[in-house]
Amino acid sequence: MNTNYIKIYGGNSIEAKRIEIALKENNIAPILKDEKESARLAGFGTPLSEFIEIYVNKDEEEKALAIITELNS
Repeated sequence: MNTNYIKIYGGNSIEAKRIEIALKENNIAPILKDEKESARLAGFGTPLSEFIEIYVNKDEEEKALAIITELNS
């Protein structure tokens, strides 16, 4: 499968929310993948209860990674 999105973060939900807000403030529309929520909706459980992945368009990867680096410094 060919996709135009790339994973830029994987970690806890609190940090993911912080990154999501920062990206949106910089006009980047992130896609969040929440395994816990997906499993809940499907009627299953998951051992990764607080693991969130954030994806952005490949064209915005460099800018998004710079924002994350700035947040962590």
